[in-house]
Amino acid sequence: MTTPNTTTGAGTPPVTTKDLFAENPRWCAGCGDFGILASLKKFLIERQLRPEMTVNISGIGCSSRAPNYFNTYGAHSIHGRAIPVALGVALARPDLNLFVHSGDGDAMSIGGNHLLHGINKNFKCVFLMYDNEIYALTKNQTSPTTRKGHPTFTQPQGSFLNPLNPLTVVLGLGASFVASSADWIPDHLTDTIKAGFDHPGFAFIHIAQRCTHFDAGNFDHKTSDWFSFLKHANGIEPDKRLANKAELVNHDPSDMGTAFKLAASDRRYFGLFYQDRNKPRYDQVLRDLVANAPKKDRAKLLDAYNI
Repeated sequence: MTTPNTTTGAGTPPVTTKDLFAENPRWCAGCGDFGILASLKKFLIERQLRPEMTVNISGIGCSSRAPNYFNTYGAHSIHGRAIPVALGVALARPDLNLFVHSGDGDAMSIGGNHLLHGINKNFKCVFLMYDNEIYALTKNQTSPTTRKGHPTFTQPQGSFLNPLNPLTVVLGLGASFVASSADWIPDHLTDTIKAGFDHPGFAFIHIAQRCTHFDAGNFDHKTSDWFSFLKHANGIEPDKRLANKAELVNHDPSDMGTAFKLAASDRRYFGLFYQDRNKPRYDQVLRDLVANAPKKDRAKLLDAYNI
């Protein structure tokens, strides 16, 4: 496992909020993306991850503007294709701190095939799925996670189908790290990012994200009786501000069966559902093969194809 790159040596000035600032975000007032941006920047500062050693990759969507708002390396890439771009970075520069930003449509619809293979390859990155349960950038269209019956501009009589459940989907795909948090619970979200970053493979973090413009009533961020925090010594600590207000549920993140049951429940759970630190990593296996490959004369590489 490659050691994450933090400071560049003794006497290096500490990373500050000013160092991470690139430009003011262009999101709607009240958008949950502001909270996600702030939590990730808080984490980068806490861990002192150097901007020049950090990369933010995204696809297309409201969430995918995020790389523009970090003074780090990054790419606002192609719709649904953030994962192959990120995999290229992971293979070429394993020393970089890699974060992937994707929305519910970007990840679960056009990018679903890439999410499948990203999870299977288990390459080292933190994958942040912003889930506002709507296509917001394209103005209120039904997305794969839109709740059934919710009216949108593409289905004004209400969404026809039951939504995809991102947590059960990625658990079924064999993800080695599955966690969930919310944009309005900043300390818990930062701790969740922290746990994902410390995971040796592909860390999938589902984030409930408010869209105050097209679906203002979707997430009741002012109450806590509709969700629970998962708690365990090997998990993520419940948010301190809400620990006395929300239900706490003990859950061992090594228990895949219970993780599925919790993820499939009608009740919301925030915390670490599942973690497997021993799943093989495609990027690491490939680098090991290259490092251990016998040396050959380049002039003779194609001799085996002679007829």
